[in-house]
Amino acid sequence: MPNYRAYINVPCLSEDELEEVARVLESGVLTTKDSSGPYVTRFEREFANFVGAKHAVAVCNGTAALHAALLALGVGPGDEVIVPSFTFVATAEAVALTGATPVFADIDLGTYCIDPEDVRAKLTPRTKAIIAVHLYGLPADMGALLDLAEERGLYVVEDAAQAHGAEYAGRKVGSIGHVACFSFYGSKIVTTGEGGMVTTNDDEIAERLRMVRNHGERGA
Repeated sequence: MPNYRAYINVPCLSEDELEEVARVLESGVLTTKDSSGPYVTRFEREFANFVGAKHAVAVCNGTAALHAALLALGVGPGDEVIVPSFTFVATAEAVALTGATPVFADIDLGTYCIDPEDVRAKLTPRTKAIIAVHLYGLPADMGALLDLAEERGLYVVEDAAQAHGAEYAGRKVGSIGHVACFSFYGSKIVTTGEGGMVTTNDDEIAERLRMVRNHGERGA
């Protein structure tokens, strides 16, 4: 038996979860040409309903979710994306993967989330987006960030990898920004072992996300 005390956390898996995994394996449908088999499609629909977003697009992990979201927003070389200085490396890493430059803003010491006032101080003509990390399940100040984004014509990306089910002003994270990213890694609140999800209320962004996921093909 593994020594589970050596791990930070252990996923809670009941017989129901194990039976569902067995059903998928027994079905023989482990993937499809559209990159979304029946169980994944159902998960996308139910997760979108859970967070209150119009669309949910499943990907292989949380870092891929961030990368896909930024690509769907058109972030690329020459752009800057403001990220918090206190976060997991994937937040800035995803920006670098697009060819854009991560710009670090300070955090609010009361919440450990990105400080909207320091975000304002870090804005330049090259700024394209702001990534708001809901750290340890505590939502960032989305009201102030969205006001700033509207004022400057920017996108707000929610990094909700640690915040499944968290709420801000009566709305669940994942339904507030232009796009939001979740992780289902083994240490997260909800786990699929590996996995990620991108949510959005924008039809065009959702279509781009599906094309990013499926090598540019439509209908995925």
